[in-house]
Amino acid sequence: MACFQAEDEKEAIRRSRMIDRQLKQQDRNKSWQREMKILLLGAGESGKSTFLKQMRIIHGEDYSDQDRLDFRPLIYHNLLKGMKVLSEARKRLQTPLSNPENVSNTDMILSGYHNSQQLSPEEFVKYVEPLRSLWNDEGIQATLQRSNEFQLADSVPYFFQRLDVVGAIDYLPSRDDVLRSRKATRGVYEYTVAIRNQQFRFVDVGGQRSQRQKWFQCFDEVTAILFLVGSSEFDQKLLEDRVTNRLVESVNIFETIVNNRCFKQVIIIVFFNKSDLLEEKILKSDIRNNFPNFEGDPKKLEHVQGFMAAMFDAVRRNTQQEFYHYFTTAINTKNIKVVFNIVKDSILSKHINEIMQI
Repeated sequence: MACFQAEDEKEAIRRSRMIDRQLKQQDRNKSWQREMKILLLGAGESGKSTFLKQMRIIHGEDYSDQDRLDFRPLIYHNLLKGMKVLSEARKRLQTPLSNPENVSNTDMILSGYHNSQQLSPEEFVKYVEPLRSLWNDEGIQATLQRSNEFQLADSVPYFFQRLDVVGAIDYLPSRDDVLRSRKATRGVYEYTVAIRNQQFRFVDVGGQRSQRQKWFQCFDEVTAILFLVGSSEFDQKLLEDRVTNRLVESVNIFETIVNNRCFKQVIIIVFFNKSDLLEEKILKSDIRNNFPNFEGDPKKLEHVQGFMAAMFDAVRRNTQQEFYHYFTTAINTKNIKVVFNIVKDSILSKHINEIMQI
């Protein structure tokens, strides 16, 4: 296995160097250059905005202290909203609290905090102990184990494990805190960065159903589409209708995109994101409960990943084109850097070939 990995790494380095030489040669004639427009598509909460943050960290300017401080109110919101979701779900699932004092703490969170509030550290500090008490309650923890039955952001457990840090008056969000902070994308967000002296423009469009009508205004002059899938969401329902399976929704969206004539010459790459969460989830949630046609060991990561890749591959009409797909963890900077380097070389190589044919 090590020999094969070494050969793969050598081939990747050789290809990268070849592309560098081609870029330098083409750079003598500036007229060949055009902006690489990379469209980020996928259902809501698949990790598109997190990927965009990683592009800034890896290829642009990292987040300054002031930039990270700007994320502080959002992280407070993620914690408070997360507990509101857990508390409401606990009531609906009729799971009792183990600590009677948490009845008043629940009321404080549900009625005392409004989602539109922008809290300062001094305002957030009064919620820290009630949040801690609720998080440690056996009733809330039991509800958390059933989080696939309601709409809870993936980052909620992470932030509660850091409550002591986040609750400090002088709290400065870390890079991981920034990456894990969650805010639903409304509208279209763009980020442009130079990579190998070539401009890449990443376009992030909201993935919820109400936002997808805005996708069409971004379809012009697309170089590549990165289609993100929340691979760990095979047992969860959509926020929009609470009926449709999230993985099924992703397959349906992908089928529409990959078979669209507008994208006949566009590289489409699938990122099966949240691989870390998928690896954890298959140990406690059997994929066959939602996909009875699954064959293999439901606790083996490679079997589950292979099944998912086959689902997406099966809806492509043009089977002559290669099916580019990778299993990623968008919150892992190293992982995204490695994967995107491979993707970037594919995009640049195709672009160079097109120019050579002009």
